[in-house]
Amino acid sequence: MNKLKIGDVAPDFTTLDENGNTVSLSDYKDKKLILYFYPKDNTPGCTAEACSLRDGYDTLQEMGFHLLGVSPDSAVSHIRFKEKHRLPFQLIVDEDHQIATSYGVWGEKKFMGKTYMGILRTTFVINNGIIEKVFDKVNTKDHSSQIIDSYK
Repeated sequence: MNKLKIGDVAPDFTTLDENGNTVSLSDYKDKKLILYFYPKDNTPGCTAEACSLRDGYDTLQEMGFHLLGVSPDSAVSHIRFKEKHRLPFQLIVDEDHQIATSYGVWGEKKFMGKTYMGILRTTFVINNGIIEKVFDKVNTKDHSSQIIDSYK
């Protein structure tokens, strides 16, 4: 697995959001994008992270950021997750793990003695197609502040 780092060109992707709209990295050319990868809709850590980003969304927008969440869940699951937690940003579908793999965040995980493949929770800040920051130690309960504070 090849982990991306600061200064790398962000891999392009084209997929669908929760409403079936096509979304590509190229849609954010000349923009700042927070692309956050999370394991699963409606799980405790992922909900805490999404709600933190929701709560800091206005500040992130004022700072010029756009925001996309990525997980292997279906569009239907994303819709329920987004509605339940009033998430103001798009959630994009990566059921075949192609985006996660290209960003180096689909990998081996361990839980309760079992090894399995899954999303390695990571956030990338992409500025004009270049990776500007990488958060691989995500504070799920305060992720928006983690990002905002890194720009102070």
